[in-house]
Amino acid sequence: MVPFSVNHTFSLASRAGVRHKPSMSLKINSSRGGQGVAAATSRAAIPVAAPDLGGNEEAYVVEAIRSSWISSTGPFVQRFESEFAKLCGTRTSLGVCNGTVALHLALLGLDVRPGDEVLVPSLTYIATANAVRYVGAEPVFVDVDPATWCIDPKLLEASITRRTKGIIAVHLYGHPADMDAINRLAAVHGLWVVEDAAEAHMARYKGRVVGGLSQIGTFSFYGNKIFTSGEGGALTVNDPQLELRLRTLRGQGVDPQRRYYFPVTGHNFRITNIACALLCAQLERCEEILARRNAIFARYNALLQGTPGIGLQPVADWAKPAPWLYAITVDEDAYGRSRDELMAMLSENKVETRPFFRALHRLPPFREESRRRKEELPVTDGLSVTGMNLPTFSALTEADQERIATVIRSGRR
Repeated sequence: MVPFSVNHTFSLASRAGVRHKPSMSLKINSSRGGQGVAAATSRAAIPVAAPDLGGNEEAYVVEAIRSSWISSTGPFVQRFESEFAKLCGTRTSLGVCNGTVALHLALLGLDVRPGDEVLVPSLTYIATANAVRYVGAEPVFVDVDPATWCIDPKLLEASITRRTKGIIAVHLYGHPADMDAINRLAAVHGLWVVEDAAEAHMARYKGRVVGGLSQIGTFSFYGNKIFTSGEGGALTVNDPQLELRLRTLRGQGVDPQRRYYFPVTGHNFRITNIACALLCAQLERCEEILARRNAIFARYNALLQGTPGIGLQPVADWAKPAPWLYAITVDEDAYGRSRDELMAMLSENKVETRPFFRALHRLPPFREESRRRKEELPVTDGLSVTGMNLPTFSALTEADQERIATVIRSGRR
């Protein structure tokens, strides 16, 4: 057991060195033609992320409040679950209160128990591994593929033991993992697969939308995600028996046919009708939001392509990534500055960025077990200290992007 100790001072002002979910401007324009946030001027600070709330979000939330359906039942819950399942091409979806809970519920639904092992990438947000620990199992870390930044299917088999029960394939920074290769290996060894699509809303793998490519897909609708309800999450499922188990566990374990009869110990993981009101408004503008963010990605590509020392996110020929947060890497030798130095320089120019996730196998909750297993993850180690995300949100203007790119290009020495 790793002892818990904290000897760090956390400051929201010093974001460059702190790995946390970024704060966001919530100044919104709720009119139909609004961008959702006030566009940053050339001198204004540019946040790394901000929600696009320029559709029917306010109207639907007011409708939910006036109807008095503000808890975990109501028409917006049913509408969201139906519409999201349709978008993902799955039989059904289940709304939950956040993306971490979605992972936790998925593992409970798959009957993961103490003593089990689950293969996960080390380059991911900590929630992926935390959820494994919540059910008493142990995350076993696997390196990522440099061609996708997602868990490397070629390395999975070496980490499988008699205790291995499944694989969580994270679609990192919007790029889908190689699901066919992962599913083939899982089938050979009798393992389940969960897609962690928290960052990959509507990404496509070989033409198929993520979330329906394994037993369960999980999603987050945190405030910096492509579609958001502030906090919220969902699971996508095709198996009706698995759906029944997940719905039962989500709602305190109550028998759907017998009121106040609880055949199992469940949890309160439900989403609210108000959160789903927001999500229904977001899904109405699904194509609009994606198109705007894809245009921002294309603009960054044009502005930064060929800058010595700046690497762009690789894209497999079978993938259509989701435009979540634009990602680059910094080669210190070629660029003349480290990733952290570039982030500090952008911060001085009032541009907020965020570093890549820290390698989980090196963090205090997991490092002793990782050392015991003698895990070597060189690609993860390299990306975690060289990668960073640039501002990506609907109201980001071309002038904002030019300003960001100018700082990056001029910073080379």
